[in-house]
Amino acid sequence: MRVLHIITGLGVGGAEQQLRLMLRHLPVRCDVLTLTNPGAVAAGLRADGVRVAHLGMGGNRDLTAVSGLARFIRAGGYDLVHTHLYRACVYGRIAARLAGIRATVATEHSLGRAEIEGRPLTRGTRALYLGTERLGSATVAVSATVAGRLREWGVPAARIHLVPNGIDPVPFRFDSGGRRSTRALLRIPADAFVVGGVGRLVPGKRFDVLVRAVAALPGARLLVAGDGPESEPLRALARRLGAADRILFLGECDAGASGPAPGVPALLGAMDVFVSTSREESFGLAAVEALAAGLPVLHGACPAIDDLPAAHAPGATRITGGSEELTAALRRRIQAAPHRLPPPRAVRHYDIRRSSERLMDVYTHALDTAPPTWRAHP
Repeated sequence: MRVLHIITGLGVGGAEQQLRLMLRHLPVRCDVLTLTNPGAVAAGLRADGVRVAHLGMGGNRDLTAVSGLARFIRAGGYDLVHTHLYRACVYGRIAARLAGIRATVATEHSLGRAEIEGRPLTRGTRALYLGTERLGSATVAVSATVAGRLREWGVPAARIHLVPNGIDPVPFRFDSGGRRSTRALLRIPADAFVVGGVGRLVPGKRFDVLVRAVAALPGARLLVAGDGPESEPLRALARRLGAADRILFLGECDAGASGPAPGVPALLGAMDVFVSTSREESFGLAAVEALAAGLPVLHGACPAIDDLPAAHAPGATRITGGSEELTAALRRRIQAAPHRLPPPRAVRHYDIRRSSERLMDVYTHALDTAPPTWRAHP
C-alpha cells in the first residue's frame, strides 16, 4: 500500500510532530506533501527517510493548488490519500477525487467549539469543511471530544473514527542525570522549583495566566517551550512583573531534538510540575508527555485527560480559574515537596503503537468500502 499524507505546513506544531511520529510506526510506504512552510518537521521527516515534497501554495485562495495536487497524486500512483489540518483537508479531498483516488482519510487535529487551528470558526469555514468532508472515505478524530464536535457539526457518526494522538513514552522516562545536565545547561539551580509549559504562544493557550502565576511565587522558575505571535507580549509581561530573570522563553523545541538545545523530553525532566492553561484543546498532547515524564500536571481544557476515568491520570488536577487559582495550586506543590510520579495508565492508553494499529484499521476500512470503480495500484 502506498499512502500520501497531505498537510498544510511542517513547522513545529502538535499535528506536524504527531504525523512524524505516526509515520515511524505505520507498516506502509508513506510520502508527505506539504502545501506551505517546509520547516523543521520536514527536515526531521527527511532524516527519518520519508520523501517530503513542497507544493508552494501561495495562500488560502490559491485555487491553482488543486490542479497541482491532483497532478502530484496521479503521478505518485497512491492507493490512499490522508489529509491533515483544515486547508490540506479541503484542497486535498478535492484533488484526490479529481485524481481518481476513492480512498481518502482526513484527520481532524484541531477542532474546538469556537476555533479551528486557533482561528475563529465562521459559518463559511464550517460549510466548506462539511462540503468537502463528503468527498472523503473517513474522518479521524484525535479524541472523543473532537468526535463529539464532528457529530454536532453534522458529520455522520459512521464516517467518524476515533484514533487518539499517541506518544512514544520511552524518550520521556525520567533520568536524574539528564535532569542535572539540563538544569546546568539552562543555569537553573539544582534546588529551584521549576514550572513548565509547552505549546504555541497564541491567546487561546493563555500563557499570560502562567506567567502571572509564577511571577507571584518568589524563587520559582518558569520554562516556556514554544513560539508564536504572543512571544513578545509575554516577554514584556514578565518584565513588567519583575520576573524576567526567572522566566525563560526557549522558542520552538522539537520533541525529538538532540544537540545543544534541549528537546521537550529533556525539558520535562528538568521541571517539577507541568501546567497547561489552554482555554480549549482538541487533545492536549504535551500534558500526556508530561505524565510520561512522571510530572504532576495542572491543566485547563485537556480532552486527553478529561475523556478518561480519573484513575488513569491520578497526578493530573483540573484548574478552571485565573492566575490566582494557579498560584495557589503551585504553592501547594512547593509545600508538598516536588517528587516524581510513576507514569499512569493514561500513558499506556496513548502509546503511539496502539494509535498506529487503529489507524491501519481505518485504512483497511476505507479501502474495503471504496466504490466499485476504485482499483488498487500494483
